[in-house]
Amino acid sequence: MRKLSAALTFSIATLATGLLVGGCGDTSTPNGTANSGSTATPAASTTTTSGKGLKIGSLLPTTGDLASVGQQMLGSVPLLVDTVNACGGVNGEPVSLVQVDDQTDPKAGAAGMTKLATLDKVAGVVGSFASSVSSAAVSIATPNKVMLVSPGSTSPVFTEKAQKGDFKGFWARTAPPDTYQALALAQLARKKGFKRVSTVVINNDYGVGFEKAFVQTFEKLGGTIVNKDKPVRYDPKAQTFDTEAAAAFAGKPDAVLAVLYAETGSLFLKAAYQQGVAKGIQILLTDGVKSPTFPEQVGKGSDGKYILTGAIGTVPGSDGKALEAFNKLWKDKKGGAPGEYAPQAWDAAALLTLAAQAAKENTGVAIASKIREVADGPGTEVTDVCEGLKLLKDGKKINYQGASGNVDVDANGDVVGVYDVWTVGDDGTIKVIDKVTPK
Repeated sequence: MRKLSAALTFSIATLATGLLVGGCGDTSTPNGTANSGSTATPAASTTTTSGKGLKIGSLLPTTGDLASVGQQMLGSVPLLVDTVNACGGVNGEPVSLVQVDDQTDPKAGAAGMTKLATLDKVAGVVGSFASSVSSAAVSIATPNKVMLVSPGSTSPVFTEKAQKGDFKGFWARTAPPDTYQALALAQLARKKGFKRVSTVVINNDYGVGFEKAFVQTFEKLGGTIVNKDKPVRYDPKAQTFDTEAAAAFAGKPDAVLAVLYAETGSLFLKAAYQQGVAKGIQILLTDGVKSPTFPEQVGKGSDGKYILTGAIGTVPGSDGKALEAFNKLWKDKKGGAPGEYAPQAWDAAALLTLAAQAAKENTGVAIASKIREVADGPGTEVTDVCEGLKLLKDGKKINYQGASGNVDVDANGDVVGVYDVWTVGDDGTIKVIDKVTPK
C-alpha cells in the first residue's frame, strides 16, 4: 500500500462513514473474524460493556496478510481489560472493550476506526499493526480526539508526521520505529561480512520506510546496495512474483533484505526458490514475517528441507521489567507463551487505562494529555498495572515500566527498543539466537 495522500485518506474516511451510517447495520460476530461482506465493513465483538466507564477499542488484523502475527497479539488487550476490571477498573468504573478486525486493509481499517470513534465512541484504541492501516486510522482518530496507540506500526513516516504536528498528540506506539530496526539489521549484516546487499519490499509505508532507512544506514557502514537505482517493491495484492524474485536476486548479492508480509512474502520466497535464483544467497528478514507458521507457509524444497532454513532476521524484542509477570499471567489464563507483539499490545492498552486514571477523566483528550506522563514521568516506577492505578487514584505520579520495555514515549509518540535476532532451523522452527540494540 503506497503512502496515503490527504485526499485519499479523506475519501476513505468519507466512504467508511457512508458505509457505516448508510447500511452495514450490526457488524458484530462472536469471534471477531471477518464477515462475508465488503472488505470495508469491520468485524467486531464487544467483550465488556459499561455505560459510564472508560471505553477503549482494538483495531488489529485477525485476517488478511498479517493475520499470522495479528492473532498472536489479539489476546493481550482483553487480558489487560480483565486484569484492570478485577482490581476496580478505571475512575471507579469497569473498562469496556470493542474489538474490530482491520483485515490488514487500510479501507477496512478506516471503516473500523470510524465505527469505533463515531458509533462506539471509544476514548482510545490499541491499533493498528500494519503501518498502512494505522495511516488510514490515525487520520480519523485525530479529528475525533481518540487516542491511538499502535503495538506494531513501525514506519518512520509516523515520526515525520508527528514532528509536523499532524496528529495533535493523539498518536503513540509501543514498538520502536523502523529507523532503529533498520539500523540494527544493517549492523548485523555488516557484522556477518555482507558487503553487497539487494532489497525487496512490500510497497507500503512499512516496506518503503524500512528500505529507505536500511539503505542509508548500510551505505554509511560501507556497504553497497546492488539494486539501489532499481528497487524492487511488490504490490501488496500481487499473487505471482516471478519477475520480482528474478530482479531482487540479480547481480549476485551477498544477501537479500526482504521486507515482507507473511501471506504474500511466502509466495515471493517460494518463487525465488523455484527459479533457483536464491541458491547460495543469505536471506535477511524482518518482523513482518516472524511467526511460527511462516517457514511452513514458504514450504520445503525438493530435498525435503525447509526453503527458509538458515534465514536470519530481526524483530522488536521484549525486555521490560513487567515481562516475567506478563508471561506468567498469559500462561495461567491462556496456556503456553505469548506470541510476537503481545507484550507491546498489553503495554498499549495499559497506557490507555493508566493515562485515563491519571487524568481522572475517560476521554481521548484526557488520555492524550497524560500518556507521556505515566509512560516516562518522574513518579514511582511500577510494573503492575493495578498498583499503578491505585497510586494514581491516590493522587501520586507513576513511571510505568512495561512488558515490552520501559515504554518511554517521546514527543513524537516513539519508543526505543531492543531487537531479537532470529533464524530458521533445519526443522523449520524459529529460534532467537541473539539480541541487538541499535547504536
